[in-house]
Amino acid sequence: MARNEDGAVQARLALTTVPDADCAQALARRLVEAGVAGCVQWTQIRSVYRWRGAVHDEPECLLLMKTTDRRIAELERAVCADHPYDTPEFLALDAGAGERYLHWLAGAVS
Repeated sequence: MARNEDGAVQARLALTTVPDADCAQALARRLVEAGVAGCVQWTQIRSVYRWRGAVHDEPECLLLMKTTDRRIAELERAVCADHPYDTPEFLALDAGAGERYLHWLAGAVS
């Protein structure tokens, strides 16, 4: 697991996309209620992507999921288990965080 300089927990930012606002809202709530994300924000976007040999241009919702390095694997499992797409996007990035926010985040997902 990634740790900051003093060995403490590291914040992680994970991203996924879903087809619509209803799906985004429902998935966000389930992830926070399950304790694998401390906060999930979502916004409507437009995605251009290649899928099964064709280029698609579709509206989607992007979810920004905040968690810790200790919960990132559980977050990925929860997203993939409850995702409407055959191949869900799941990107996880290390994220710098202020000490007070990191303390809150660690408590929210513990």
